[in-house]
Amino acid sequence: MNITSGKIKTAQKVVVYGPEGIGKSTFASKFPKPVFIDTEGSTKKLNVSRFDRPSSWQMLLDEVEYVGKNYKSLDIKTLVIDTADWAEKLCVNHICAKVKKTGIEDFGYGKGYVYLAEEFGRLLNRLEDIVELGINVVVTAHAQMRKFEQPDEMGSYDRWELKLEKKTAPLLKEWADTLLFANYKTLVTRIDDNKYKAQGGQNRVMYTTHNACYDAKNRDDLPDVLPFDYMQIAHLIDDTQPEEKPEPQSKTQKSTSVTAPQKQEQHKDETKKQKTDELDTIVETEKEPKQATTSVPDKSVGKLPEYIPKALADLMTANDVTEDDIRLVVAQKGYYPEDTSIANYDPEFIEGCLVGAWDKVYRIIMTNKDLPF
Repeated sequence: MNITSGKIKTAQKVVVYGPEGIGKSTFASKFPKPVFIDTEGSTKKLNVSRFDRPSSWQMLLDEVEYVGKNYKSLDIKTLVIDTADWAEKLCVNHICAKVKKTGIEDFGYGKGYVYLAEEFGRLLNRLEDIVELGINVVVTAHAQMRKFEQPDEMGSYDRWELKLEKKTAPLLKEWADTLLFANYKTLVTRIDDNKYKAQGGQNRVMYTTHNACYDAKNRDDLPDVLPFDYMQIAHLIDDTQPEEKPEPQSKTQKSTSVTAPQKQEQHKDETKKQKTDELDTIVETEKEPKQATTSVPDKSVGKLPEYIPKALADLMTANDVTEDDIRLVVAQKGYYPEDTSIANYDPEFIEGCLVGAWDKVYRIIMTNKDLPF
């Protein structure tokens, strides 16, 4: 057993929610080297790096997984999910399509919300893996007003909450290190015995601690209220990217120092060798005979037909899958003959069996490609 003490430097998990148009996406864009997974298209007017807008839940999970596998080459320090409630809609559609339900309420007895929480938890688990790599994760969400009844008090009152379902919102709040509620600062003044007037509403602020009117939290002793500006929390977001450790040198290897003239000579030799290699490559390429255009058909995906639904087409394009690959798998499983076009597939079959179970479909496709015939 290992016991440690002191603070642990780690990437940050930040959730920012508030009413529409307050600037959540702009706020997230100020984090170090962000890349967006924009589920609702709210970053069109922001100069930021972004993935293609996910058209299915599986595509969203694939994009998060891609960050985890390629974060070094991507050179990013922050992953932004914008927004959580639109991502939840993709999750609901995914669950309903798999079991051919028209809505989450059709499951009955609240089972649909349980399935939703379990599936949404898969996303949070993958985001946790991203954080462990030293990449900050920011999740934005819309806010909505809800009636709240406190068990130990009489009556109910309105409060701001995450615009998520009743079992999903607690998961996201628990997962976050910092939960910020952004809103417009409004003052209510009394102008008569029974009349009140709202004033202000132009200054944007963010609340960092819990209140009866909203949920918020932080673990860094932030003031209760701050201007809605990234610079107010910039000191908390350190460069947490894990540093590359140099490989230990062999004991028998001797370190040699190189003088400036020697470095210049080495650089000249390397440049000369590079030009020679490039020339040889050009010559060899010109010697190779050109292949006839009719010899082997091009099996790259290219532009897929318009009759393929966007959710399926996005997954096919991202994974270099052709229509022939899909038709072969479908025929192997006995759903449709191999010569049946995807245009003639049942839309529910596409959404539930192909998009909804893409992991299994893609595994079979890769198995087919590995066959020696």
